[in-house]
Amino acid sequence: MKEIDFLPDKLLSTPSLQLLTSWYSRSLLEIVEFLEKDPDDKQTLTKFTETLVNIRNRHNNVVTTMAQGVVEYKEAFGVDPVTNQNVQYFLDRFYMSRISTRMLMNQHTLIFDGGVNPAHPKHIGGIDPSCDVVEVVKDAYETSKMLCEQYYLMSPDMEITQVNSKVPGQPLHIVYVPSHLYHMLFELFKNAMRATVETHETSLTLPPIKVRISLGTEDLTIKMSDRGGGVPLRKIERLFSYMYSTAPSPVHMDNSRNAPLAGFGYGLPISRLYARYFQGDLQLYSMEGYGTSAVIYLKALSSESVERLPVFNKSALRHYQTSTEADDWCMPSKDPKKLGKYDRS
Repeated sequence: MKEIDFLPDKLLSTPSLQLLTSWYSRSLLEIVEFLEKDPDDKQTLTKFTETLVNIRNRHNNVVTTMAQGVVEYKEAFGVDPVTNQNVQYFLDRFYMSRISTRMLMNQHTLIFDGGVNPAHPKHIGGIDPSCDVVEVVKDAYETSKMLCEQYYLMSPDMEITQVNSKVPGQPLHIVYVPSHLYHMLFELFKNAMRATVETHETSLTLPPIKVRISLGTEDLTIKMSDRGGGVPLRKIERLFSYMYSTAPSPVHMDNSRNAPLAGFGYGLPISRLYARYFQGDLQLYSMEGYGTSAVIYLKALSSESVERLPVFNKSALRHYQTSTEADDWCMPSKDPKKLGKYDRS
């Protein structure tokens, strides 16, 4: 939370950001109380677990509250390149830290509450030592399909292909957190279904969403391809920006009319963070006029699935101190932007 002070003062002064910082301050004070207490004492452990549950519940709406703060700032002051860069850098690190802290809290509460989830008896906390990737894909598809049919009254089918190059013919299992994988897949299915239905709304049939899963020596790769019309190359990176959304802002819309497949536009950037959390990645490849392929890369070996966490140091500080320089490559469609401090012309 030290880094939040490097955000623009006008962003920090929004009601949503002030509420957010109050949550984190309160939670920190509650955690600090346990520093000097005996961790082997059962009463202390029970109280600590209860405190973690309360903190986790308090922070359930952090993503939407932060998104609301960004919307409030954009509407009041607009967006400039430097602010956009700083907000993007901060939120990537902020949300990655949130993924990590919630992972730790979930692990602690699931392991120390003394019970076992009867639906998943082999899970170690939130980790499945034998995560069935195909089942998670099907689960995410069915939920997205239900939402899509509720709003559009139709939905595309799914065609799934799996390749196990390590043990041919065997199911695709890896050590992973099913909820993280589900989050990524659910977001991608929502985007693919929305694009497919809106692109082919006058057609009698919808082209299917094709999913191919491949397990190799190092990576497990999931490729999801749709025929939803695609997006131009120049807009691909913008889809991962927190300051941009293709969907109408839910702030100004009646939720009963707002498509459940849309929102603040944070789904893709946060899904990419979930993939990167354990050294994977999420990438988009689009053919404008045809469709888009989204590829999730996960580590096949649990020994390589190490947390990727932000560190606050001088290198991080320099990111907030940089300014946008004038372009040093000319663009065919426009003159170089004169954003530098000095103009030598």
